Amino acid sequence: MDKSFTEDSVPDQSGRTILVTGANTGIGYEAARVLAERGARVLIGCRSAQRAEAARQRIMEKPVKGDVIFLPLDLASLESIRKAASQVRAGGRLDVLINNAGVMSIPERTETEDGFEMQFGINHLGHFALTGLLLDLLRSSQDARVVTVSSAAHRGGKIDFDDLQATKHYDRMERYGMSKLANALFTTELQRRLSAAGDSVLSLACHPGFAHSELTREFSGTIGLRLLKLFMPFQSAAGGALPTLRAAVDQDAKGAHYYGPSKRFQTVGPPIVAELAEVAHNPEMARILWERSIEATGIDPGLPPVRLEV
Repeated sequence: MDKSFTEDSVPDQSGRTILVTGANTGIGYEAARVLAERGARVLIGCRSAQRAEAARQRIMEKPVKGDVIFLPLDLASLESIRKAASQVRAGGRLDVLINNAGVMSIPERTETEDGFEMQFGINHLGHFALTGLLLDLLRSSQDARVVTVSSAAHRGGKIDFDDLQATKHYDRMERYGMSKLANALFTTELQRRLSAAGDSVLSLACHPGFAHSELTREFSGTIGLRLLKLFMPFQSAAGGALPTLRAAVDQDAKGAHYYGPSKRFQTVGPPIVAELAEVAHNPEMARILWERSIEATGIDPGLPPVRLEV
C-alpha cells in the first residue's frame, strides 16, 4: 500500500459531481476544496447559507477548475434531508457521496427534529437516510462511491438496540462511540448488499486520526483531550481530510476499504487502508441496525438482505 498519498495524488475530477456533508468547515471543507481544485462540481451540504457562502468564497479565491455549490441540508431533519436529496436528483448526476458531517460529545441528551438522540440521529440516521434517497442516482454513475467518515472511536462503541435513542441512559462518549460504530456497520452492510446485487457502487469508510476540526474544537475543554494533546501530535484539518480524499478517488479501492492515517498508531500521517474492528464486520448486527434504521427514518435504500451461509 502506497504511503505517500498527498493532495497532489488526487487526479483530475472534471465532469464529476461530489456531495460533501458538513463541508463548510474542518475536514469536510478541506476535502471539498481539493476536489473543487481538481475540477469537480462540489455540493457542500450544510445548514447555514452564510457559512456555506463564506466557505465557497474561500475556496474560489484560489485557482479552481471546478465549482462549489451550496446545498441546504440539516441532517437533524428528515424533511430537510428529503428536500436536499430531491435537489441533488434534479441535477441529474452524483458520482460520490461523502458522509462527513457529525457531532461529538454533546453534554446532555438532545433530540433531532424527528426525536432521535442527536449524535446517533445526525452521525448515523441522517446519513443513512441521505444515502438511501440518493443511491439510485449514484448507481447510474460509473465509479460511484459512498464514503462514510467514521472514527477510531468505533472500536470501543457498542450498539444498544434496547435503547437506540438513549431514553433510558445517556453518556455522551458512549453515544459518540455507538454512532461511529454504526457508521462502520453501515459501510460494511451497504457494501455487502451492493455486492450481492451485482452493483458497481463502492461503500468505503475512513477516519481522520487526530486532526484539528470542528469536532475537536467543541471537545477541546475536556480533560481527556487536553491530556491527549500533551502526548500525541494532532495534524491539520487538511491532513485529516486525506483519508477521505483517498477513499473518494483511490483507483485501487475495494468495497468496505477503511482508510486512516499511517503513523503513530494511525493518528497522523498519509492515509493507508486500515482495519475496521472485528465487530464492524458482524453481518447479523449490521442487518439489525439496517432494519432498525429503516424503521426509524421511513427510508429504505431498496437493497434486499444478503442470505448468509449457515
